[in-house]
Amino acid sequence: MNLAEWRRRIDEIDRKLVELLNERSRCALEIGKLKQAANIPLYQPERENEVLANAENNNSGPLTDAAIRRLFERIIDGRDGKERNE
Repeated sequence: MNLAEWRRRIDEIDRKLVELLNERSRCALEIGKLKQAANIPLYQPERENEVLANAENNNSGPLTDAAIRRLFERIIDGRDGKERNE
């Protein structure tokens, strides 16, 4: 592939990533509603640790596990100040 083709491929992957991140956020918001209805604390550090461990366990590189962990920490924190719902 040439430079333009690689860039088009990245643009398509980015579009899919945005779609998946928004889908993930919608799921987390629904979980938050269920937790509130059941009087369950929104933030559960053990669940966050599980999500991070799952991300690392599914990593086949070339990103390092530490890089994957940082990305997922940002995804989890990226709710404009809303409490974590997963």
